[in-house]
Amino acid sequence: MEHLLLLHGAIGSKQQLEELEKELSNSYTVHTLNFSGHGNTIMPNEFSIPLFANDVINYLNEQQIKDAHIFGYSMGGYVGLYLAKHNPERVKKVFTLATKFLWTPTIAEKEIKMLQADKIIEKLPAFANTLNERHQPNDWKLVLEKTAIMMIALGNKNELSIDDYKTIEKSILIGIGDSDTMVTLEETIEVYRSIPKANFMVMPNTPHPIEKIDQLRLCQEIKRFFN
Repeated sequence: MEHLLLLHGAIGSKQQLEELEKELSNSYTVHTLNFSGHGNTIMPNEFSIPLFANDVINYLNEQQIKDAHIFGYSMGGYVGLYLAKHNPERVKKVFTLATKFLWTPTIAEKEIKMLQADKIIEKLPAFANTLNERHQPNDWKLVLEKTAIMMIALGNKNELSIDDYKTIEKSILIGIGDSDTMVTLEETIEVYRSIPKANFMVMPNTPHPIEKIDQLRLCQEIKRFFN
C-alpha cells in the first residue's frame, strides 16, 4: 500500500488524527507524527514552518520512506505545501484542509489573541485541560507562546508567497470548510488558482476545529483524491 502521512495543526498533536488513521488503515500505510514541541516531543527554541517540514523529512528518513502522500489539517497543510515547494522529491500528492494561507501583521495579531493561556483557563477550562494532557510533559502554555511568536513571524514574512505556489508541480487538493471562521474563501481560492495542478473542494457543514469535522466524509474525500 502507498504511504499516507497525516499532519496535525497548530497547538495540536497526532492524537487528534487517530480516528482518521484507523479509518484509512485498510487503504494506506498511514503515518502520523508530532511536530517539534507538540505532544511529547522535545521543545525547540522556536517554532517555524521550515522546522516542522524538517520534522517530516526526518520522519520519512527514519522510516526509510522515499515519498508519501500528505494530508495536512490547518498548519499541517501549510507544511505539506512547503514540502511540495522545497522538497518535491519526498511528496506525491498533498491535500490541505482548513489551512490559513494569508498572513499579515494585522491577521497575526488577531489570531494570537486566541492563544492567551490565562483567558483559556478562565473561559475554556476544559480546553486548557485538554491542552495540558495533549502536550505532556511539555508546558502547554509554552506551546501557545511559541505558536504565537511563529504567527507573528509569518505575519511579517509569509513562508510561501503566491509566486511560490505557482512553481509547485505536484497534484494538490485545496479544501476549506464552509463554516470556517479562521480561513477565508478568498485566500483559499487565490492559492488554488495559483497552483498549476490544483483542485478545490468545500466541505459542507464544516467549521475550523478538526474535532467538528465529519471524519467519515473526510475519509471519503481523502480516498477519492489519493487513489
